[in-house]
Amino acid sequence: MAQACLALVMIGITLYALLGGADFGGGFWDLTAGGDQRGGRVRGMVQRSMSPVWEANHVWLIFVLVMVWTAFPVAFGSMFSTLEIPLFLAAIGIIFRGTAFALRGSAATIREARVIGATFALSSVIVPFFLGAAIGAVASGRVPVGNQRGDTITSWLNPTGVLIGVLSVLTGAYLAAVFLAGDSVDAGLTDLARAFRSRALGAGLVTGLVALGGLFVLRSDARALFDGLTSGGGLAAVLASGVAGAVTLWLVYGERYALARWTSAAAVAAITVGWVLAQSPYVLPPRLTLDQAAASDATLATLLVGMGIGALVLVPSLVYLYRLVLAGRLQHEFEPLDQRFRPLTAGDPDAEGPR
Repeated sequence: MAQACLALVMIGITLYALLGGADFGGGFWDLTAGGDQRGGRVRGMVQRSMSPVWEANHVWLIFVLVMVWTAFPVAFGSMFSTLEIPLFLAAIGIIFRGTAFALRGSAATIREARVIGATFALSSVIVPFFLGAAIGAVASGRVPVGNQRGDTITSWLNPTGVLIGVLSVLTGAYLAAVFLAGDSVDAGLTDLARAFRSRALGAGLVTGLVALGGLFVLRSDARALFDGLTSGGGLAAVLASGVAGAVTLWLVYGERYALARWTSAAAVAAITVGWVLAQSPYVLPPRLTLDQAAASDATLATLLVGMGIGALVLVPSLVYLYRLVLAGRLQHEFEPLDQRFRPLTAGDPDAEGPR
């Protein structure tokens, strides 16, 4: 039962890395889009694509937290006490980001829109970085068993933590660019499709190079993790991720975005599987194994039954939601995000009437 619970946790982490990661990646492209008018169309597409699903994308974070808290309470307490700083900052970022995204369409002036947009965009970079740094702390064996037994600063602020934090930001940007390129094609906006195609190719190459260079960082800073990723099942997962990433770049270059969505997702999923295989059998390497971390059999059985019942409602609902989104039935009409703050010009169809 402990292995079944771990499998569910990894499914949740993978889905959050894919869906939540792409969600955060949209904020990255919002941040780097440029000035009000230059970046207005990019931000408008980010808004259009994210609006129907941005809340649903983050249900997997709650799922993972509940699973780990209930199934592996000792590991949960150890992680959240030692890693209180990055996890607290990530939580604050999620709150500010969600609030800003909900309010950005209600800005009364361009100044308000800039402040709200900056809050959304900066939070979209901060959150995945701190979550990635926390994962780096666990994977590199810097979270000891017990209440705040590890250093609350150096446990995550180290070469491995920074590396995985940066990779989390880059991976989200890569996923988002692939998805947004496809959405732009579906919306008939060829200029934006080309813009996001270039972003996807660039982000994919940069992410791959950072990941390859990161192996040298792991070799010197987290040798056990490096050994796990370069042998056995961990190596197979890393190679599978690399192949899927290369195929994605080829598909994006050929503007075959429907297939590229799936291969980009496979590349990210393979990395999460590789992480688990690399640190097996530990939950908190090198001290706490899966069997040692697991709650009682009665607790695990109750958790699995409860999650199974909940899945009967949750999974079909999410599948239906994403099918509607991919079919284009939930997106609103595209509008550059700065459009309603532009001055009226001669020939504007709204120039003779109220805006």
